[in-house]
Amino acid sequence: MKQLYLIFALMLSLVVTSQNDKIDELTVKLAYQAQDSTKVETSLLLIDELLKVEAYDKALLFINQTSELSENINYEKGVAETTFYKARIYSERNDYLNAIENYRASKTYFQQLQDTLGVAKVNNQIGLIEIKRGNYAFGLQHALSAIPIFEDRNLDEELSVAYNNLADAYYNTNQLDKALDYSTKTLQVRERLNDENGIKQTLITIAKIHFDQNNYTRAITFYERALNRFDPETDQELRGSILPQIGMSYLKLNNQDKAAEYLVEGLKYNRRINNDKGVLESLNAVADLNLKQKNFRTAENQIVEAYRIATRTDNQQELLANYRLRIALDSSRGRFQNAFYWQNQFYDLKEELSRNTIPVIIPEINEAEPIQMENPIVSDPPDNSETKTSNPILIYGLIAGLLVSLALLIFMYLKNDKDKKQLEELRGGSKSLKIENKHLKEETAQLKEVNQVKDKLFSIVSHDLKDSISSIKAFLDLLKDDAITKEEFNQLIPELSENANNASSLLFNLLNWSKSQLQNLNPKPELFNIQEVFQTKIALVDKKVVDKGIMIIDESRRDFVYADRSMLEIVIQNLITNAVKFSGKGDVITVSNQDYNGNALICVEDTGIGISQENIEKLFNARNNFTTVGTKNEKGTGLGLTIAKDLVELNNGRIWVESTPNIGSKFFIELPKAALGSKPENTQRASEKA
Repeated sequence: MKQLYLIFALMLSLVVTSQNDKIDELTVKLAYQAQDSTKVETSLLLIDELLKVEAYDKALLFINQTSELSENINYEKGVAETTFYKARIYSERNDYLNAIENYRASKTYFQQLQDTLGVAKVNNQIGLIEIKRGNYAFGLQHALSAIPIFEDRNLDEELSVAYNNLADAYYNTNQLDKALDYSTKTLQVRERLNDENGIKQTLITIAKIHFDQNNYTRAITFYERALNRFDPETDQELRGSILPQIGMSYLKLNNQDKAAEYLVEGLKYNRRINNDKGVLESLNAVADLNLKQKNFRTAENQIVEAYRIATRTDNQQELLANYRLRIALDSSRGRFQNAFYWQNQFYDLKEELSRNTIPVIIPEINEAEPIQMENPIVSDPPDNSETKTSNPILIYGLIAGLLVSLALLIFMYLKNDKDKKQLEELRGGSKSLKIENKHLKEETAQLKEVNQVKDKLFSIVSHDLKDSISSIKAFLDLLKDDAITKEEFNQLIPELSENANNASSLLFNLLNWSKSQLQNLNPKPELFNIQEVFQTKIALVDKKVVDKGIMIIDESRRDFVYADRSMLEIVIQNLITNAVKFSGKGDVITVSNQDYNGNALICVEDTGIGISQENIEKLFNARNNFTTVGTKNEKGTGLGLTIAKDLVELNNGRIWVESTPNIGSKFFIELPKAALGSKPENTQRASEKA
């Protein structure tokens, strides 16, 4: 046995001497030790060092020999530790089934030995595996249980892994505040350990979190801290990925000069090192900058090149961003058919990605310069011939659908009258049945409230649909009366199609909601991504925004709200439409959302004409039907905000406004992010934080 260890020591020393002198020392020492627990302890130290340099095959040889020796001398700690190290190797090789099996076996040994540190190490490693596999709640439970023991014993290496695991889990479930907290702890530990690679990775993670929280200045600070630590030889890909991220952060801050500086440098750098991912991110970002600067030809070249890279490398997130850029480009250049095509591509891919990304709810656990291309590439536009010939038919179909839908609404309205008559009958009957009086009063009040909200909803349907339907009818009458040629009509199809799409989308949402409310107005809450609602509703007002010379900034982020989606869509559309209505040329509308005390805080802000304090008090009052004309004399019913308030409150939320005349307005909605047993208390104005 001694000869075997000596031979192995010589072979190993030839390979790893330059890596770690301690490995040589332990190997030689091991060869001369007796077959007892001391030899096992030395071997465990050697295995640990081999794992640090990723010499897994050699480590496995020592693990098997040490495990056999431990069993022969009945040294249970040695069996537990070697089983634990074997699981670590399986984990590093992504053999998770064998890894979990061995971790559980080692945990049993440690529990029998009452070795709390051993159990904590196993739990931490299981947590890492489960987090990598997407089982965040289960992984968090294990990782959190290990942390108190590591903290009590000041085990920085173990804490580095545990904190990082938790930050990763919270980030992947969009709990950004907690992700930032644990990433900051990870950075502190890794700085104590002088773990240079770990420090760089953690700085990048913190920067990403700040970016996702729309805190772009802080994101730039941490990206640049990471950039300053990069080795020019070994960190080329990291540098290539960071440069476009800094550029995008400056672009979000509307500092186009600094954005161009980093984006151009990033594009050139990534081309030089042949980093496709970096080139793709840089192209999409610099194309966005060129669109903002109205350098449309340059932007188109970059968008097309980025599209080819994204499809070749199957980078779906960047492909999604590329579709959005194509929509903006074609819309800006008046190519509405192309824009419509790319919009469909965008939503198809977005839906596919949403299906593959199921939100995970984690419970609280107590334990613990614009670039000019030398050879411009021109994209092949989608084939519009089929679309042009079929569009009139499609439009007539939409008109028929709208008429049928309106008939359904009329039926529902008549049904409301019937409900009201039933209410009167109930009132009369309740007088003769004293024992049921209280119950009937409550039912009457509920039905009265239901009918009031429904009446308001039906009152605003015709108002919201009138413009789009009137426009469609006017176009069709021109064609029917031969007032325009078919060729001239075809030129008007994009605008006509947009009006039809807007009306159809609005009506679909209203009917989808009202169909389930024929009997009562009970919300049907579900967990959904609020960012998707913002993106859909912003698209509906694109033409109006362009016509009025307004800019919409979408600062929303992916986050989940627990509410009736159809109801909230009506509310969000009303707020965005109102913001457009009361804004003029040069004004900016900003939509955003953020976490607040465990709830979702939604904000629609505009720099429009604002609202006086006197009028603010009338906005949500159902009895007033208060309304004013917009910046282009747009009229309204005065019922939109009233019904918005009703719908928000039905979903255990609240809505309010802050406004200053000639400065602008901010409308806030606070909603739960999970099912609640009761309506949340308003312990603090969320607007104070916003």
